[in-house]
Amino acid sequence: MDTNWTQSLTFRDGPKYLVLRDAIAGAVEQGHLTANDKLPPVRDLAYSLGITPGTVARAYSILTDQGVLRGEVGRGTFVANKEPLAIVEQDVPLVHDPVPHGMEHADMPVSLLSPGMPNVGQAAYLRQLMASVSADPPSGIMHYPTREASKPAREAVKHWLRDVDLGMLDAIDIVLAHGGQNAILLVMQAVLRGRRPAVMVEELAYPGFRRAAELLRADVIPVAMDEHGIIPEALEAAAGAEVQLLCTTPTLHNPTTVFTPAERRRKIAAVARRCGFHILEDDWYRLPGVDAPTYRQLVPERGWYVSSISKLITPSLRVGYAISPRGGGASLRRAAEHGFFGLSTLLADATAKLLTGPTAEDFAQKTTEVYEERLRIVLNYLGGYDIKWREGSPILWLSLPAGWRTAAFCAAAEAVQVRVRSAEDFASREARVPHAVRIGLNAAVSMDTFEGAIQKLRGLLETAPERVAV
Repeated sequence: MDTNWTQSLTFRDGPKYLVLRDAIAGAVEQGHLTANDKLPPVRDLAYSLGITPGTVARAYSILTDQGVLRGEVGRGTFVANKEPLAIVEQDVPLVHDPVPHGMEHADMPVSLLSPGMPNVGQAAYLRQLMASVSADPPSGIMHYPTREASKPAREAVKHWLRDVDLGMLDAIDIVLAHGGQNAILLVMQAVLRGRRPAVMVEELAYPGFRRAAELLRADVIPVAMDEHGIIPEALEAAAGAEVQLLCTTPTLHNPTTVFTPAERRRKIAAVARRCGFHILEDDWYRLPGVDAPTYRQLVPERGWYVSSISKLITPSLRVGYAISPRGGGASLRRAAEHGFFGLSTLLADATAKLLTGPTAEDFAQKTTEVYEERLRIVLNYLGGYDIKWREGSPILWLSLPAGWRTAAFCAAAEAVQVRVRSAEDFASREARVPHAVRIGLNAAVSMDTFEGAIQKLRGLLETAPERVAV
C-alpha cells in the first residue's frame, strides 16, 4: 500500500507509539488512508520508520480498540469501514463507601471495589475523643489554624511514623492535609511549574494521581513496570524535559500489590537525580517491617512522602499528611496555607491525641488482623488462580483465566451482586490493559456476606464465559 503518509512523520520527545497512533488516526481522518486499506505488517513499518516492532504493535492495538483499525487473523491490519468509536473516560470514584456491617441485605450488591474499614473499637474511642477535644480544645475554639497550633499534631505524625525509614525528619517538614488525596495535590502544587508540566505514573496506577494532575493541567505519562515495580530504563526514557514529578506506590503497589525492593529503588532514585525530577511516594497503607528505604531517604533533596490514617484507623476524620524533602517545606506549607489555611484546630488537636496514645497502634494492628482473616478466605476459594497478595494488605490482584475479558467479568460479577474494580480504572486511555481485577477486602460487611461474595466470584471463574448470562 501507499505509505506517503509516513514521510512527514517525526518522533518528538515522548512515547513513540502515541506519535504513530496520532499519525495513523490523522491519515484516516484526512483521507490518506480509507476504509479497507491494508496497513504495512508490523515489522515492515517498524523497519521503515526506524522504531521497534513493539512500538508499531502498540499503536495498532490502541487504534483497533478505538475502532479506527481492524485486525483479521492471517490477513493483517486494515482501516475499519465504520466510524471510530468514541473514547469516553468514565468518572470512576477514587473510593467506594461499602455498606456498614449489619446493614447489608440479601438483594444488595456486595462492594469489593475498595477495602472497607472494620470497626475494631475505634468508633467508640473516636466519639469520646471528639467529645473531650471539643469540651477543652488545647488550641482554643475561636481561632484560625496556625503553624504553632498544628505543631503538636505534626509531632504526633512524626511519632506515628517513627518506624518508617524517612531519613532526618523534623516536624516543620510535615504538612497536615485533608486525607491522602489532598496531600498528593499539595505536593503537586508545590513541585509543578510552568504552563504544561508533566507527571509520570506507573502504567497501572492509583487513579488519584491522574485526577490531581488533571486539576493542575499537567500531562500524565505512564511508565512500564515488571514484577519489581517501575523499570528504571523505561523511566529514564520517559523522563523528558517537561517531566517534573514521578508518582509511585512502591511499598504496596495499588492495584497490583507489587513491592519495589531496595536495589530497584536505588536505581530509580539515581534516574531521578540524573534527569532532575522529584519523586512523590504514596505510602497509602503502611505495612509493618518494610525492608526498603523511602525515596525521601534515598534522594533527600527531591523525595516527598504522603500518607494518611484513613486505611488503618478511620477515613472519617480525613487526616492525611505530606512530608517535604529536608529543608524544602516552604512551598508545601504555602500550598496548604494559601489553599485552606490549614487543618482545623479541633481536628489538629484530635489528631495529636489520637496518634500519640497507645490506642492508634492497637487499632492499626487489629485492623490488619481483620484483613488477614479476610485474605485467608479469599485464598481458600481463589488460591488456585493467578492472584497476587501481600500479608496484611487490604487488596488483591486477580489475573483472569483465559477466556475472560475484564469488562465481561465485571459485568458478570455485577449480575450476581458483587462489584470488583476493573484493571481499566488504573490505566491511561492509551494503555493496553491486562485482563485483571482488583479485589478489596471489604471488612465493613459481615464475614458471611463477604465469604458469599467470594464464592460467587469463584463460580464465575469456573464457568466458561459463553455459558454466563449477563
